[in-house]
Amino acid sequence: MIKFGPSGNCESFYAEGYSHTEESAAFVKKRGLDCFEYSFGRGVRMSEDKAISIGDAFEKEGVEISVHAPYFINFANPDDEMAAKSYGYVLDSAKMLALMRGKRVVFHPAAQGKAAREEAVALTEDRLKILRDYIYLNNMQDLMFCPETMGKLAQIGTVEEITRFCKIDPVFTPCIDFGHINAREQGSLVSVRDYKERLEYMIAELGYERMRNFHAHFSKIMYSAKGEIKHLTFEDSVYGPEFEPLAVALKELKLEPYIVSESAGTQAEDAAYMKKVYFGV
Repeated sequence: MIKFGPSGNCESFYAEGYSHTEESAAFVKKRGLDCFEYSFGRGVRMSEDKAISIGDAFEKEGVEISVHAPYFINFANPDDEMAAKSYGYVLDSAKMLALMRGKRVVFHPAAQGKAAREEAVALTEDRLKILRDYIYLNNMQDLMFCPETMGKLAQIGTVEEITRFCKIDPVFTPCIDFGHINAREQGSLVSVRDYKERLEYMIAELGYERMRNFHAHFSKIMYSAKGEIKHLTFEDSVYGPEFEPLAVALKELKLEPYIVSESAGTQAEDAAYMKKVYFGV
């Protein structure tokens, strides 16, 4: 089943007097949503007891939880010692995710830095093979590890690069951030065909079963010639992308992803809008 939900707590969550992540489960459920993404963006600083408590709350409400690993992961870092920390960031996120009884951990693959593009991509690929080995060594292969398409040109994470990384092993499932793709490609996602071309490419490369329940992020994003600048809300009428053509593309391709809204402050409201649109087309 396709799922819709917010990334983190939106402004209305706090405006209504809530403050704890455990309360997010009922907040999301009350809005008819199905999932929630917890961000470890600034580091994995959570006790095991807290992770279990969050998991209990979400299990009670029947809302699925995923996590986003720290933003500073960089598997293309030329310094082996610094790159090694990235393995820990992903695995620590996965450990907390397992305690929360979630299944999906999203992570940013890398930044290009001063290296040539192919050199940085190849280094990232090699290190993701090492990450794969750590995943199996830690018996975490039942979780889904989702490298994300990225919005800035200086970041590693085109559709083709993420597809290449996911070919390494079935433990990797794409996180397709449609706002990032649109920002990186200067407003490329407009029609149903635009969405279908990218999804059909990934289906052809990874297989339908790998793609059927892929992970997705969606938001409108302001961009410049260098790609992503900042996330916006669905109220914005200047930048895209629009969700409606994606909803049609998903139905035509019989794909049922886990769609997380990353709007700036209106995540829950915009997730609910996407769910309404999807079931209305």
